[in-house]
Amino acid sequence: MSDTRPSPEELLARIAREKAQATRGRLKLFFGMAPGVGKTYAMLEEARTRAARGTDVLVGVVLTHGRAETEHLAQGLVQLPPKRVEHRGIVLEEFDLDAALARKPGLLLLDELAHTNAPGLRHAKRWQDVEELLDAGIEVYTTLNVQHVESLNDVVERLTGVRVRETVPDSILERADAIELVDLPPDELLARLTEGKVYVPAQAERALQSFFRKENLIALRELALRKTAERVDQQATEYRRAQGRRPGAGARERILIVLQPGARALDVLRAGRRLAVELRAPWIALVPESERIERLSDEARGEVSELLELARQLGGESLVVGSERAAEQILHVARDRGVTRVVVGRSRRRGPLAALFASLADELVRRAEDLEVLVTPGIQDDLAQKLAPRTPLATPLREYPLALVPVALAVLVGMATRESLNIADHAMINLLALLISASIAGRGPAFVATLASVASFDFFFIPPYYTFAVSDLHHVLTFAVMLVVGFIASQRTVVIREQAAASQERERRTAALYAMTRAFAVEDDPSAIAQSSVERVRDLLLAEACLFLPEPGGGLRATASTEGWQAEDEREVAVARWVFENDKRAGFGTDTLPAARALYLPMSVPRGTIAVMGVMLGALGRELRPSDHQMLDTFVAQAALALERVRLRAEADEARRAVETERLRTDLLSSVSHDLRTPLASIAGSAGVLLAGGAGIGRIEQNELLETIQSESQRLSELVSNLLDLTRLDSGALQPRREWCPVEELVHGALDRLHERLAGRKLELELPREILQAHVDPVLIEQALVHLVENALKYSPSGSPIELRSSGGPGEVLIEVSDRGPGIPPGEEQRIFEKFVRLPDGKRAGGSGLGLSVCRAILRAHGGSVVAENRLGGGATFRMRLPVTKVPPPPARRQEDAP
Repeated sequence: MSDTRPSPEELLARIAREKAQATRGRLKLFFGMAPGVGKTYAMLEEARTRAARGTDVLVGVVLTHGRAETEHLAQGLVQLPPKRVEHRGIVLEEFDLDAALARKPGLLLLDELAHTNAPGLRHAKRWQDVEELLDAGIEVYTTLNVQHVESLNDVVERLTGVRVRETVPDSILERADAIELVDLPPDELLARLTEGKVYVPAQAERALQSFFRKENLIALRELALRKTAERVDQQATEYRRAQGRRPGAGARERILIVLQPGARALDVLRAGRRLAVELRAPWIALVPESERIERLSDEARGEVSELLELARQLGGESLVVGSERAAEQILHVARDRGVTRVVVGRSRRRGPLAALFASLADELVRRAEDLEVLVTPGIQDDLAQKLAPRTPLATPLREYPLALVPVALAVLVGMATRESLNIADHAMINLLALLISASIAGRGPAFVATLASVASFDFFFIPPYYTFAVSDLHHVLTFAVMLVVGFIASQRTVVIREQAAASQERERRTAALYAMTRAFAVEDDPSAIAQSSVERVRDLLLAEACLFLPEPGGGLRATASTEGWQAEDEREVAVARWVFENDKRAGFGTDTLPAARALYLPMSVPRGTIAVMGVMLGALGRELRPSDHQMLDTFVAQAALALERVRLRAEADEARRAVETERLRTDLLSSVSHDLRTPLASIAGSAGVLLAGGAGIGRIEQNELLETIQSESQRLSELVSNLLDLTRLDSGALQPRREWCPVEELVHGALDRLHERLAGRKLELELPREILQAHVDPVLIEQALVHLVENALKYSPSGSPIELRSSGGPGEVLIEVSDRGPGIPPGEEQRIFEKFVRLPDGKRAGGSGLGLSVCRAILRAHGGSVVAENRLGGGATFRMRLPVTKVPPPPARRQEDAP
């Protein structure tokens, strides 16, 4: 039995969807085949029912078109005042999005979802207003006709002959929580139109002759029914998937839609998208970027970018590839991404050119042995009408005389050798001149050089000389060969140049991406990553850039920007803030706040938007190529991942510190509670005996009890002192008070403090004859030596000697303490310096496990170190290293050295 349980990825995706739906408002669409079927009426009826149940209903926009029954239903509902916008001297009344967000009703009515907003508003389309309302948690009722559905736009045009300009992405319908089909038979709708219940009489008459023909209404009704059924089927599939059942056919299908720029490229996109929906398959929109795109006008190039953006809005993935061997690259992408079907538009090329040059569709059909290629009819338009005229820079005028130089040289050489060489030799010389001209000049100059070469060859070397007359018709073939060779050579030269330019561009982008990735790999500072990001974007697009990061108290701050960034006014910052809050791109070149001077992109990671990248595209004076947009998206995604990596590392460090703190707290409680309880018990017991015994206790017993109280009090004092010293050293609150001290005095000072504990132990002291000086805090270094000697006393037999020696080296002073104890277990040489670590023998010897930690902290505060190793012959050696970074003062002579 097959396992139909959802995968972990599907479960995470479902949890994310449910989390988003919990805060997102509900959307209900009243869907119809045409105006006049009663969508607004049905919406108002349900709204009044909701209002009667206590829902806060607000009318944002309701268009009654003068229908009395609709106006009657709208009465009594709270109306949102319209926002007045002046455009070209006309005051337009539009939906006030900000007022609706501030009011935040329980239900908002917004008629005509496909409406285009007036210029200057935040969004270009009303459906974008609806998305922001839903993200704010506001429930929305709206209306839509089937001809405004984006994927059906071309079908509606073929059926009715009318191209609808205002469309709504299919993703809006797919995200709708409910779709209510408002249906009306075509005859009844025509009757309503005739009675003037849809349009005024003059407008109704025109509608009956064009859009509202009965055959059109029947076709539109079928489309509306199919689209509604498609949505119901999609909801059923989502329900089955949520229940862990098999989603049905098409799960292994993947569609690749190949788009070539042109007015009908939208039809290819819609056709491919409809196929993907029918197969329930993911799909990719791919644009091969060629030299023709470079020659497109800015308006047409912008349409290519809008085409890719539309693909993303429709729920697909957009991709741009180079056009060098376009068919081969497309098929490589298809096989690499697991595509099963390729959708491409049929070329409209006709005549001899169609026979000589295979179209992209023909190439794909011929090469796609293992893929199914679907060619849609009459799709790709000729780009001639959209190609911008070549600028003088495309073919500099200086190339024309340059291309003629090899031809002139060939004529001079030929004239000098005309008597000694035959016509075939002169023809070869002229062909060589043609190849040279084609290699150093463009297509136009090379073709001019070809004509000049043929003409000069005829004029100077074909009898009769100095005329263009041809006495032998066989020479005509020579002329033709020279023309063909010149044409082919010039064409191949241009192709090679374009390929070289494309290779250089790819190398530049790859180098930029590699440099950004390398910089991100070593940077741990968000500000440095932000600065590197904006500089790489500027290098790539030659446009100024700025990166905004959120501030702790809210709002955004321009963390890094290039030198030429000039978008610090409040309006630009407001656009960046909107992008951060809504996780959608906005600004220049988009439908949201297009008046901004920069394009603002959200830098998103799985947890949400963490930053905003602004790119000053308005100052470029040109539209970006599709590949530039794709590279920009890649850069922004990489920068977002780098910032997220730094954040996650900081959180991991914080979590590690919290775990370490908790571990230290536990160790502290475990160790200190024992070390405190033992001396306290001894002190309390001795004090209790003294109080209870009174005069009955002898003098000797009293002294013993008092000595116990004193020794245990000292032990408690040492423990507390160690804890305080370690805390102050770790926090940096305790700074060494350095002075020049003889090492000999430091050693003897530490031994004097341990005089009683050293009683009965042999001490082997080895000090150099010369006076060693160290620039240290004498109190702290003596304390460190005390801890090392105490450690040696604890871990060595009572009758064994303790060795202490000092020596000087280049730029350092060394002090060693050695014992004859059991030594250090292998692998514990570093661990014994950690807090509360005691070796097994140390537990019997007592101690809190803090002495060596304090010693290491003291040495680190001085810029030195302490290491432990096993001693040859048994025992352990602890070596302190104190750096000498200054020249010590002249030492005072010892008393025995005085004369």
